[in-house]
Amino acid sequence: MFPERAFSAEAEAPRHASRPRVLLVDDEEMIRLSIEQTLDLAGIDVASFASAEAALPAVRRDYPGIVVTDVRLPARDGLELLADIRRCDPELPVVLITGHGDVAMAVSAMREGAYDFIEKPFVSDAFVEVVKRALEKRALVLENRRLRTALDRGDAIERHLVGQSAAMRRLRDDIAQLASTSADVLVLGETGAGKEQVARALHEGGVRRDKPFVAVNCGAIPESMFESEMFGHEAGAFTGAGKRRIGKIEHASGGTLFLDEVESMPLAMQVKLLRVLQDRRIERLGSNTPVPVDLRVIAATKEDLGALADAGRFRKDLFFRLDVVKLALPPLRERREDIPLLFELFLVQAAVKYQRPVVEVPPSLRRALMLADWPGNVRELKNAAERHMLGFLAPDFTGGAAAAPSLNELLDRVERLVIEDALKASGNRVSAAALALNIPRKTLHDRMKRLGLTTTD
Repeated sequence: MFPERAFSAEAEAPRHASRPRVLLVDDEEMIRLSIEQTLDLAGIDVASFASAEAALPAVRRDYPGIVVTDVRLPARDGLELLADIRRCDPELPVVLITGHGDVAMAVSAMREGAYDFIEKPFVSDAFVEVVKRALEKRALVLENRRLRTALDRGDAIERHLVGQSAAMRRLRDDIAQLASTSADVLVLGETGAGKEQVARALHEGGVRRDKPFVAVNCGAIPESMFESEMFGHEAGAFTGAGKRRIGKIEHASGGTLFLDEVESMPLAMQVKLLRVLQDRRIERLGSNTPVPVDLRVIAATKEDLGALADAGRFRKDLFFRLDVVKLALPPLRERREDIPLLFELFLVQAAVKYQRPVVEVPPSLRRALMLADWPGNVRELKNAAERHMLGFLAPDFTGGAAAAPSLNELLDRVERLVIEDALKASGNRVSAAALALNIPRKTLHDRMKRLGLTTTD
């Protein structure tokens, strides 16, 4: 006889803290043992119970896993357990195990909120696939809740920089260290990657949070107006200047000046900005009186400012002055594990914006989102979420026949992503990448050749 696993705070903790978990309810001991072994081989921990009454105390609102329960149980059955769980946490996925005669009942239960059902006898691989999908959904729900809690308590860095990839965690850690300082920062990132969000996180996470955050798009201001916009002017300084105007730099005093697309700033203005950065004072147009300014400057660019400086298209002295601390924001394609969470968050925001219920993200769409290149980065992903909310997402993102890739194509894409990530992490050295991937160097070379990947190593 196999004893039922006792539940306690210690017992609930998995043997491997990072492994997902399942709360299993089935009154047949041999079936419990079989399912435990199946899930353990899949890297999933299990807390098992013989009855709904025994399992229910283990269920709580933020249970970090899912529930798998047989429909036929002594005393309280699986459907009653489902109702109890939904009262505790309606977003906790429940997978039902049914006999042949229970399928109609299970379908009805899904209308009442069950996640899915699987019919006995079932194939282990199919069962594990259902469980993994449910665990993925649960992970997204819990992460959304964590982020909402962070928003409620005013965690500026978490609010502006969402994602659990290693790159985003490192970026948040760097920003947390820099936020309380007044060091000028240069933010590097592709279009739409979220450079302004980095700047806002630095501002709102530091001591200047209650002071102005002034964002200037250097590429959007006509050159003839740039000096007046940035430095302000006195009344009568030029035709049409009827009264004194405070410029962007002076308005940002005490807070943060964010210079987006700084590579677009006219060269003549770069000289004046350099003086402001050095002296922390400005002179309005039409005035000889210096005005002190206390501000932090955050500049953002999608270009290589050093290369532009070498080419004479950006002042070297200004580049060196801006380049006090450099933060690189990874493009979305380099942190694909963040895509499902970001998409879910953007769907919630779109639901509020358009006053509509949140729509589901089917597995085919999630897969397509993860495989897309996203040249427009987070901004493009947000637009896709809004289109999905409104029902206008293009067929190539809905899993339709127009863009359904074959299994081999999908595997090739995934293999390419894994190899590219390994090469990047190893400094483009094939030997080191092969070691990290735990495959022979020749095997990696052969796969790279098949996928059209090249390297100098």
